[in-house]
Amino acid sequence: MVTRWMSALWAATLLVGCAGADGGTQGSGTGAPSPVASVGAPAPGDSAALSAAERDGLAFTREEEKLARDVYAALRAHDRSFDNIAQSEQTHMDAVGTLLTRYSLPDPVAGKGPGVFADPALQALHDTLVQRGTPSLVDALTVGVEIEELDIHDIDEAGKGVSHPDIVETYANLTRGSRNHLRTFYSKLRAAGGTYTPKHIDEATFRAIVESPAERGR
Repeated sequence: MVTRWMSALWAATLLVGCAGADGGTQGSGTGAPSPVASVGAPAPGDSAALSAAERDGLAFTREEEKLARDVYAALRAHDRSFDNIAQSEQTHMDAVGTLLTRYSLPDPVAGKGPGVFADPALQALHDTLVQRGTPSLVDALTVGVEIEELDIHDIDEAGKGVSHPDIVETYANLTRGSRNHLRTFYSKLRAAGGTYTPKHIDEATFRAIVESPAERGR
């Protein structure tokens, strides 16, 4: 988890200054969220079955999905895709929340309103991204691309060493949704005259995602 926290803190300090996902077809901006499945459920309360890395990964992912939701809600005036994808991020949050409940783990977002986080690095990142994305449509879409790129990286890190089928399946669904979100934001960014250089995943992986068709699911 240190790797992801360092990624978030790195982004928070260095970002000062710089489809399918929003409805079923790339760049459409319409549609309603669909559930993200969790499979292979063990008996409730079986938190001892998880490694420390798995527990930490679920807690971090729950907050990082909240970060995406809250930033997009703050930027929704720029384009309707922000509102649609914010709804999808809520679905992602709910999927991870189901796992936290299933394994009797504490919820790091419990009692925290929009824009409030337990993790100081995520708090700083949220505040920076909202500030960066507010001035213009291009700024907002650039923030959207970066959030989804970071999510893909961090969920991949969280999934390393995970053996429980329900967590593996949930992370796979979240990553697919993030790829779709990335396609949507990047397509809209290009249409608005913006450019983007990947920061958290390699160029080849980034190009393979944004140049491929939208995947089924959110």
